[in-house]
Amino acid sequence: MSDTFPDTLDGWLAHCERLHPKTMELGLERVRDVAARMGLRLDCAVVTVAGTNGKGSTCALLEAILGEAGWRTGVYTSPHLVHFQERCRIAGQIATPAMLVPCFEVVERARADTTLTYFEFTTLAILWLMSCEGLDVAILEVGLGGRLDAVNIIDADCAVITSIDLDHMEFLGPDREAIGYEKAGILRTGRPAIVSDPQPPRSVIDRAREIGADLWQFGKDFNYSGDRQQWGWAGRGRRYAGLAYPALRGANQLVNASGVLAALEALRERLPVTAQAVRNGLARVELPGRFQIVPGQPALVLDVAHNPHAVAALAANLDAMGFYPATHAVFGAMADKDLPTMLRRMAPLVDHWYLCALPTPRAASVQTLQQALDDAGALRGGVTVSTHASPREALAAAIAAADPTGRIVVFGSFFTVGGVLQDGVPRLQAKHLNA
Repeated sequence: MSDTFPDTLDGWLAHCERLHPKTMELGLERVRDVAARMGLRLDCAVVTVAGTNGKGSTCALLEAILGEAGWRTGVYTSPHLVHFQERCRIAGQIATPAMLVPCFEVVERARADTTLTYFEFTTLAILWLMSCEGLDVAILEVGLGGRLDAVNIIDADCAVITSIDLDHMEFLGPDREAIGYEKAGILRTGRPAIVSDPQPPRSVIDRAREIGADLWQFGKDFNYSGDRQQWGWAGRGRRYAGLAYPALRGANQLVNASGVLAALEALRERLPVTAQAVRNGLARVELPGRFQIVPGQPALVLDVAHNPHAVAALAANLDAMGFYPATHAVFGAMADKDLPTMLRRMAPLVDHWYLCALPTPRAASVQTLQQALDDAGALRGGVTVSTHASPREALAAAIAAADPTGRIVVFGSFFTVGGVLQDGVPRLQAKHLNA
């Protein structure tokens, strides 16, 4: 590339998309070489978060509590819902395009002839921004695996592994043991390794012990208990009682929050937090698209659940919402997902399906989605199905059909939820309320 660089974030992102023939190439050698030429280093505490589900929630909880304790946080997560810059937050605020553009130029100058994937290039740009922001702590979500993921060029002071399930098997391996081994690649010798999956693959535990990581295992080194009003946590040398439930909805969030409290306890000497910061952080944490309930008539639920494990959690959370006369589901997903299993889990809850195309070559066609519904046995008597060109069109159709007492669920992919959030969070008003 010449010295005539793009001057907008969109221009840089388009450049990144053209650079590499493949969207994904696991391995650290190229990205590590470029990082070394950049002189990239993070002079702050680093928490790296890997897992199949719960990573975004774990990062958001860490950010909220550490921010309430007065620490300057930086967070890197992926993918984004609507705008690329959502992937980076500094001190609780989404980075601006103006902050990011110079960072892309730093990567490009250091890259020389090295080819980087879109994810590698953008990861380096965001890490460079974080290195310039005087952070106390960087919270880094691993993009896909762990061992060979670009984020893993940074040595974590504390690693968190959330729930592990079958996803991205073409890259990570055919079963939980193989996937767990890849996730465990973020662990470091002598450093805390927080495993919040209640039933982790043996490969994760074995890897932690093999390298001499300081293993914190759910059910052994920390645990939680609770009733309908409050919950408590106990770990090595510290207990919390009478905690309010996290502002992030869903029963699975207690598992995530438990891992977060273990990580904070493991880092207490470097990043002390008060009990009040924990309470405030739990109460104020926000993360769009994770069992996000938007009040209105009908009710709207947004969830990026995109694999069987996450969809099972979504179904359980929907079940706990109480009775709705009808549930309308807007669904779009990637073609490489286990679609029949996902749909089989949701089928008993859904009365009307709105299948939508998504703006990416990886997406399943609406015809494929319809076949998966049939394979899942979801087309029982009275269930309706329609197909749509986009999530927004599917949502519009659901709104037109839904009664004010019903609910609409949007799920299946970041692209599906992001598609309905393009113009902000929809606020639904039933037809008779507009009369």
